[in-house]
Amino acid sequence: MPFIFPHTSRLLWVRTAALVCTCVTFSVASHGAYLGNGGDLFMFCWSFSFAGTLLVLLVELLGLQARAPVSWTNFPITFACYATLLCLTASVAFPLNFLKGGQPQGEARDHRIVATVFSCLATVAYLVEVSLARARPGEVAGYMATTPGLLKVCETFVACVIFVFVSEPVSYDRYPALKWCLAVYIICFVLSAAVVVLCVGECTGCLPFPFSRFLSAYSFLAVAMYLTATIIWPVFQFDSRYGNRGGRPSYCSSPGTCPWDKVVAVAVLTALNLLIYLADLAHSARLVFVSGY
Repeated sequence: MPFIFPHTSRLLWVRTAALVCTCVTFSVASHGAYLGNGGDLFMFCWSFSFAGTLLVLLVELLGLQARAPVSWTNFPITFACYATLLCLTASVAFPLNFLKGGQPQGEARDHRIVATVFSCLATVAYLVEVSLARARPGEVAGYMATTPGLLKVCETFVACVIFVFVSEPVSYDRYPALKWCLAVYIICFVLSAAVVVLCVGECTGCLPFPFSRFLSAYSFLAVAMYLTATIIWPVFQFDSRYGNRGGRPSYCSSPGTCPWDKVVAVAVLTALNLLIYLADLAHSARLVFVSGY
């Protein structure tokens, strides 16, 4: 009988818990919650997390890690981090969209409450998985299991949320400076996503230059670019000199998220991503100059 290490056993139980929670969430939400087209995004978050977790569990239980076309030291924790962020977003946004204001009543509301609770439980399960799988000091692990690797996941996820907010309705076409902000979001997202793909695909050795020095240089560039976007976006969106009222419009008092709220959210998320890139730069610089890579 093969010996299962306690660490692996804990990961197995946590992944099983996440699998069950996401399965219950999208099952309850799709049968009786009456979400309509507005629930498609949340259904994707839960279904995607369930399918990925099922895949990871099957590969682990069948011992197919060596045959996987990706780096198995990087893929499971990368997926778990994305699943954490997806379920967290759904856990916050779902009740705001479908439970706010006390509507609806009866069985549909009960289904929505249950879906929210299990979505929160799934978030906790994925968070525990990331905590168990992340690299400890002095431990040999894949790049995505380290703090800079997990920060790359957060950078790409926050950028995706920004893309959603700036595109519906379009809020970057009034001034060239706002288009520069969009360029910042796109360029940094593409480079961060490329790093994630290279690590998961185990292709970092194909680069014609040291991977660690590329990470450090890119992080510095991203911090500089996001710093400009953090300053430019609120100036051109809220300053009265550029045709803005400077406050929340009166039409935003109606239920639902108005365009002004999304513009504010972009400003906050831009500042958040700047902080994430700053932390990434600090860790990348330490990797290069302290470790001597």
